Amino acid sequence: MFWWMQMARSSIGAKLVMALTGILLFGFVIGHLAGNLQVFAGQEQLNTYAHFIHSKPMLLWLSRLLLLAVVGVHLLTALCLVRRNKEGRPTPYQVQHTEVATLASRSMMLTGLTVAAYVIYHLAHFTVGALHSGDFHRVDPQGRHDVYSMLVLGFQRPSVSILYLAAMLVLGIHLRHGISSFFQTLGLNHPRYNALLKLLGPLIATMIVVGYASIPIAVLSGAVALPAGAAR
Repeated sequence: MFWWMQMARSSIGAKLVMALTGILLFGFVIGHLAGNLQVFAGQEQLNTYAHFIHSKPMLLWLSRLLLLAVVGVHLLTALCLVRRNKEGRPTPYQVQHTEVATLASRSMMLTGLTVAAYVIYHLAHFTVGALHSGDFHRVDPQGRHDVYSMLVLGFQRPSVSILYLAAMLVLGIHLRHGISSFFQTLGLNHPRYNALLKLLGPLIATMIVVGYASIPIAVLSGAVALPAGAAR
């Protein structure tokens, strides 16, 4: 039996698994953002970065498989917690007291599934090239996969940018509660610092959303454009 299934037998163990897998996924979100923001440095910088990553296919696929496994464990553990909570409260409350619960905390499963669904679309577009394949197969003057132009052409489509911005907003809502829950689950709280810890979730989530959102906004505004002379 997988280690996470052993831990998930108890609510405390399941929450710990959620916290640990969550921090791994958070690390990916930060790393992916750092890579994407290189679009502001231009075609050469972004394509060099992308070429470096794809020049190590074994490491790349190992990372992808590990990420997929972490996502699976995170999702399945969340489902276990939801089921356990329902089993522990078989009769619905006559009055729902939700003043204390935030929108983010009450919609974690919904926002998580929404982000997961968008990731599938995003992979089909920018990683597999199943969507807008003409953009995907472009090469730069050095003969490398032209990730820069693919990204710009993708976000020049308003529908793609709007969907991306909506997904990032949902991600922000998910992270807002997830980051705060991480500190609570690991017992990283203290009366002196609790107020600051409560602010970290919303603050970090907002910074991440702004970082990701800046890319399609820059493309739509023309601040990030195709290289001079490049054909659409």
